[in-house]
Amino acid sequence: MGTLFLVSTPIGNLEDISARAIRTLGAVSLIAAEDTRQTLKLLNHFNIRTPLASYHEHNKGVRTSQVLAALQTGDVALVSDAGTPALNDPGFELVQAAVQSGHNVSPIPGACAPVAALVASGIPTDTFLYLGYLPRKAAERQRRLHSVADLPYTLIFLETPHRLLASLADLQEILGERNIAVARELTKLHEEIFRGSLEQARVHFASQPPRGEFTLVVAGKAQQVERWDEDQVRRALQSAVKTHQPAARLAGSLAEQSGWPRREIYHRLVQMQKLMEKE
Repeated sequence: MGTLFLVSTPIGNLEDISARAIRTLGAVSLIAAEDTRQTLKLLNHFNIRTPLASYHEHNKGVRTSQVLAALQTGDVALVSDAGTPALNDPGFELVQAAVQSGHNVSPIPGACAPVAALVASGIPTDTFLYLGYLPRKAAERQRRLHSVADLPYTLIFLETPHRLLASLADLQEILGERNIAVARELTKLHEEIFRGSLEQARVHFASQPPRGEFTLVVAGKAQQVERWDEDQVRRALQSAVKTHQPAARLAGSLAEQSGWPRREIYHRLVQMQKLMEKE
């Protein structure tokens, strides 16, 4: 019985492919590819003539049985458009089917955008949670963020350019002010990794229209601090309202410093701002 090889391909720079990956792609009897046109460019570059078959979200039901049949007589490689297969693509179903059918499944490691962005982010890497693409709809996206808001782990998301600003706004509103690294075009000529606060990221990308696919690496919730008493909170709020910044922007930072719930801090800030307007 054949082996299903999960072959990682470059996410931009073709020099990032491994010698083992090139050898495997040339040795298997079939390559199952998310986009055969994209994969063909890679194969032509390395003069690899292995037959290709498409395997994507819209044909995975039919193709899974065909790939399993091919595995009965030889080895098969699975590749995605770029990076590590079976992450955010239908490769998972094929891997699951191959395992259940008794085939050996062997990963050939290589480029992976979430991991590349994480290690270059400057944000803790000891524990992290990868959550893939944020939901398209605002309400679903906000629910997802609320579900991870209190976790101490570094959070990794993928995002498209036309939703980036909305997602950054939701991240700041729900998670509070945190450090973030926003990576795009990794390993390519115009590679960019923005590092700073969520507020700084919003300003940066509002002035520079987002282009390309983005990986967001967001710091986890800070460790629990000693809770401030009423007097400490009141003094901090009085100082904060004098800056005339929006309550939503101030609440996250003050909540982290004080150990008080963000919603409570926000409510008190709004009340103080209203009182100042009346005076």
